[in-house]
Amino acid sequence: MSDIAIITDSLASIPDDLLKKYGIGVALQILIWGEETLLDGVDITEWQFYERLATADVMPTTSQATAATFVKLFEPHVAKGSPILAILVSDVLSGTIQSAEQAKHSFQGAAIEVVDSKAASMAQGYQVLAAARAAEEGMPFDEVVKMARRAPDHTGVLFVVDTLEFLHRGGRIGGAKKLLGTMLSLKPVLQLQEGAVEPLENVRTKRKAKVRMLDLVEGRLAGKDKIRLAALHANAEDEAVELLETMQERFEAIETHMTPVSPVIGTHTGPGTVGIAYSYGL
Repeated sequence: MSDIAIITDSLASIPDDLLKKYGIGVALQILIWGEETLLDGVDITEWQFYERLATADVMPTTSQATAATFVKLFEPHVAKGSPILAILVSDVLSGTIQSAEQAKHSFQGAAIEVVDSKAASMAQGYQVLAAARAAEEGMPFDEVVKMARRAPDHTGVLFVVDTLEFLHRGGRIGGAKKLLGTMLSLKPVLQLQEGAVEPLENVRTKRKAKVRMLDLVEGRLAGKDKIRLAALHANAEDEAVELLETMQERFEAIETHMTPVSPVIGTHTGPGTVGIAYSYGL
């Protein structure tokens, strides 16, 4: 394990075995449901979240990981003199980076770098994992940081939601706002662009939207190397399995994952969301 500490947040949706392999620290985001405050993916799992959402009278809201959470994560590494790299969810989508920067001020003189992934879910996760691999291979801290700042240009995420209602309600709809009020049968292909949710194309059915997602990803990955892919889903496991199998047949990826998004992400996308996260050249 590297002396460089790699930190992220729970929206990266990195599988537990990879978190353990690289010793990656995770700041837990917060789900607020009525009078309850729940830690993302710990106090409530993905499956519990959607089961409860189906019959809930009160809808959940979210809040970013706190500065105190980052202080607790940073403290042992600062005490050992280890440099820290925190690669976090898009600053457009969350105030998490502000929390980390506040925590950083508690450790004047410590080597702590906070990087905006301009992404979420495994598009963020792949950036974190690339930094962890580089650190483990002995890359100097300043070079790992430089690579992390370039990494957003090598990742992306496309997704399809069952309804824009959840993105709109949570204020995360971005440029897709102009699609509100369009025909209910439309299933827009959405993307994270510079960290914000933006519409890419309107498609008539969800099935066709998933096919179009694959075509768009294929175009973006043409001629690229070190391809990594993840099928993302919010309570749509069967669709994600099918999507992953298609990706494995269609692309020469060195790594693939099927990743349920965290409850905090599910709060904003809604159930039935499926997507593709990719990275290359990292």
